[in-house]
Amino acid sequence: MRRVLVVEDEAAIREVIALNLRMAGYDVTEAPSAEAALAAMSGGVPFDVAVLDIMLPGMNGFSLCENIRRDSDSVGIIMLSAKSQEDDKIRGLSIGADDYMTKPFSVSELLARVDALCRRVARAAGSNAESGPEAEGRMVSGSFVLDQKSRILYKNGQPIDLTQVEFQIMELFFANPGVALVREKILEGVWGENYYGDVKIVDVNIRRLRMKIEDEPSAPRHIMTVWGYGYRWNS
Repeated sequence: MRRVLVVEDEAAIREVIALNLRMAGYDVTEAPSAEAALAAMSGGVPFDVAVLDIMLPGMNGFSLCENIRRDSDSVGIIMLSAKSQEDDKIRGLSIGADDYMTKPFSVSELLARVDALCRRVARAAGSNAESGPEAEGRMVSGSFVLDQKSRILYKNGQPIDLTQVEFQIMELFFANPGVALVREKILEGVWGENYYGDVKIVDVNIRRLRMKIEDEPSAPRHIMTVWGYGYRWNS
């Protein structure tokens, strides 16, 4: 059974989210604060997805997201906020969140996003399990090596840690070298064909990837922008 952590200080909202997730077959843990969430995550059994409200008492959702990402790249993170400002969305995605929803939101849409994120987490875990001694599980592109077993990207032999989403974008690039990929194709390939979110989530993750792999992120040589269309990978 997939495990979901719901972090929301407003009891009524938290209980509605948790109830609907349980009815959909998820094992749900509720936390009214970031501190309670971190205590729950230290219990030993990992969560597949964490749903985090931004406005929390004490430590806020952004700081909680950063704390979670320092310990795990595998857990899926969806951030919730009553704010609709673009800066909040970009900040959340830039520090490692996989998805972002603005209140008020449809519970059915949240369930769909949790389900899609769980499938992606499971797919990544399955990729790790299948990469045994008999299978190299490595993709090579110029000076870059994508190790599908360790989920690490190497550039000139130096490891670069990627989030789950970043790794899957790189897998898509490596499988399509020199091909201009429209944003919608990247969105579908990584987030799934039934994803409801904004295509701008692709741009935020590309920006984050460039900061990690390019010598000069402002003048990229590997992840090239195809204006008005999408992105192209050059090794």
